[in-house]
Amino acid sequence: MGRIVVTEFVSLDGVMQAPGGGEQFKHAGWTFKIDRGQEGNKFKLDETLSSAALLLGRVTYQGFAAAWPSMKNEFADKFNSMPKYVVSSTLEKATWNNSTVLRGNVVEEVSKLKQKLNGDIVVHGSARLVQTLVEHDLVDELRLMVFPVILGTGKRLFGETSDKKGLRLKTSKTVGDGVAILIYER
Repeated sequence: MGRIVVTEFVSLDGVMQAPGGGEQFKHAGWTFKIDRGQEGNKFKLDETLSSAALLLGRVTYQGFAAAWPSMKNEFADKFNSMPKYVVSSTLEKATWNNSTVLRGNVVEEVSKLKQKLNGDIVVHGSARLVQTLVEHDLVDELRLMVFPVILGTGKRLFGETSDKKGLRLKTSKTVGDGVAILIYER
């Protein structure tokens, strides 16, 4: 059985929008201004290499699909070769290698995906998708790289939920220039 793992770059005030650029956003690329150090880079590489599949919302998928296929390195090779699932009601065709569009009820489709796959099904970005997964208790693990900056504006990682959602801190460490890696499990 697969596990849904949400991994995000967030600011201290919970903003997760355009951490690597690529969007029309006042602070696009904001994570590049703060060094996450070799340990932070290794964390992201190890996370990617151990992923079984990607699960993405349409906007994040389209941004990744525009950037990653032209890159060549260990990280990019894994991203480009692994299975990718994009949740969308509007995307006609997923053109990035090994991509499948999931249509219909998100909760049902992701539940089926968890039954079908083994290993970590990792969600990057995809704010709206993450909020839906959290609301329906489909997130098994939450990995946050919290950057020491307050952006003041932008899409927030968490929205309102119908009830509280309890998590347990599994590990925490600080890397680079004060970037906190926090791993929570349900």
